[in-house]
Amino acid sequence: MTEVKTGDTVLIHYTGTLTDGSTFDSSAGRDPLEFTVGSGQIIPGLDKVLPGMTVGDKKSVEIPADEAYGQRQDEAFQAVPREQIPEDIPLDIGTQLQVQTPNGQVMPVTVAEVNDSEVTLDANHPLAGKDLNFDIELVEIKAA
Repeated sequence: MTEVKTGDTVLIHYTGTLTDGSTFDSSAGRDPLEFTVGSGQIIPGLDKVLPGMTVGDKKSVEIPADEAYGQRQDEAFQAVPREQIPEDIPLDIGTQLQVQTPNGQVMPVTVAEVNDSEVTLDANHPLAGKDLNFDIELVEIKAA
């Protein structure tokens, strides 16, 4: 039976949960996720558990934050003068926005703090600093 190896394109169904059991993402009701193993298209901890699996295999894995989206970084917080943000932009704590970097790249941020003079935006990934659990099922292997 064919086993997954680095460089293979695979299709998996998955459910990702936090340590409290809440689901943050799932392929249920959607097409399976397709990616090339070892290419960096998915988080490192998930990428490294796939080699050796065969079609139909199911696996539950715990992935520490360092092998998922990394630890939260203090330097990812940026205070912006409130007058630089258009009036029609909602500034409720936790609101996700998109900003454009000086080089034109669009980056998601979350409103972390608001006061009369500035808005603090958090560019950390929402799952940074969190250990993740995944239930995965290998649906297909497209050999390299």
